[in-house]
Amino acid sequence: MFLDAVLTIEPNWTTFFTGESVTFKCDFAGDKDSDWFYSIYRNYQEWLPYDKHEGYELHPLTPDYSGAYQCFFYQKDSRKESNKIYLNVSDRPLPVLTVSPSWPSPGASVTLNCSVGHPSAGWSFYWYKVVPKLSDHSYSFYNYELLPGSENGTEQHLFIIDGQTHTAGYVCRAEREDPVSYSGQSEPKFVWSGDLNSAASLTVSPDSVQHFNKTSVSLSCEGNSTEWRVRRFSKSGYLYHCSSWGTMSGSTCTITSRWVSGVFWCESETGQFSNAVNITKDGEF
Repeated sequence: MFLDAVLTIEPNWTTFFTGESVTFKCDFAGDKDSDWFYSIYRNYQEWLPYDKHEGYELHPLTPDYSGAYQCFFYQKDSRKESNKIYLNVSDRPLPVLTVSPSWPSPGASVTLNCSVGHPSAGWSFYWYKVVPKLSDHSYSFYNYELLPGSENGTEQHLFIIDGQTHTAGYVCRAEREDPVSYSGQSEPKFVWSGDLNSAASLTVSPDSVQHFNKTSVSLSCEGNSTEWRVRRFSKSGYLYHCSSWGTMSGSTCTITSRWVSGVFWCESETGQFSNAVNITKDGEF
């Protein structure tokens, strides 16, 4: 007669991500040489029937495998049920990156904060600066370069950049061991500077922070590049390029939408960011 039916899993997590694997182990204290078998139930229905192996690996995991698992042992006319284990399988998390302050004083420190779900899961964090790319017409607008000090990841979800002087963009990702898992990559977040630099600069005509809907507004890019794009970060938190709200001709973007507000800057084919300008284009009163 068997006693103390037990279900264990390896690795011993209860939260998993899509693509990972888990091994179920059904065991009991008793004579394993006797005539016995077990079934694994999921959500109180038989899922893996009549097995005599002590382990079963499930791979790859998907969110559909979330639920309650339990072993049922059978021996002659007897049945014994194990403890229950609840698994939660979710899609890989996308980290959320925040930057503070978003308009630092020249030379000030900027703090990057990478937030990822399940903080108890032992994440390490990797930090990147974004580099504009214009010649590649793929989905991504940027290349990503690891920041110094981030090559092996950091245990802390905060990363401080000292001496921020120019407009720059950053992303983060997270990685964990036991089991190995990788998060997605965060959306780019930017810190902005109004200071001009020789490699890339943005000028606004007319030179005003407030524009009205009958006023033509031109954003011109200058510097060490032959190809430019103008980007806008909206008040609602979305990133756009000139064709979404204006027309780009050479190195100048002309705003054609009636109401356009946000932070504007230039990006060059040589990977440079210009100064940034926070302007509004509003209806006349």
